[in-house]
Amino acid sequence: MDQRHDALLSAARFIEKVNQVVTSMPGRQVGTVGWIKAEPGASNVIPGKVVLGLELRDLDEKKFVGMFDQLRSEAEMVARLDQTRFSFAKPIIVRPALTDVTIRKLIADTAASLGFSTKLMPSGAIQDAQEISHIGPMGMIFIPSIGGISHSPKEFSRPQDIENGANVLLQTVLVFDKQ
Repeated sequence: MDQRHDALLSAARFIEKVNQVVTSMPGRQVGTVGWIKAEPGASNVIPGKVVLGLELRDLDEKKFVGMFDQLRSEAEMVARLDQTRFSFAKPIIVRPALTDVTIRKLIADTAASLGFSTKLMPSGAIQDAQEISHIGPMGMIFIPSIGGISHSPKEFSRPQDIENGANVLLQTVLVFDKQ
């Protein structure tokens, strides 16, 4: 066992480092290893290669670039420990897109005029709105999900909440069009 150069073990240690780095600082940053492929993939063969997908997100680009740099250093330490190698593809940097202040206020005012309460929420998810922000101002309307679960097969919103959200969107567009 002490002679092995187990790429899967190194990957597991790296994944743990992702969690440690991301949770070591205050904020809303997230880090996810959402897929992993060990090769050759047989239960009785020590994996010689592992490829995994890492995503880091935050509303502050400098913060997630810093986390990436820190994780590269952590990978180098794991590599020395396990006598393995790490290589990183060039990171794809998706620049955070903040919603437009005027659009946010318009949505909040419209919701209030319809008798609904609002809550300002950051969204770390990569949405279509992020791309729209490159060509014009954008905002987002979220509706309640049971248990706060989203982006999951378990996500569920009440029909009335869906209708309310659609009405906020409709009325916001109508007010925006008049302006």
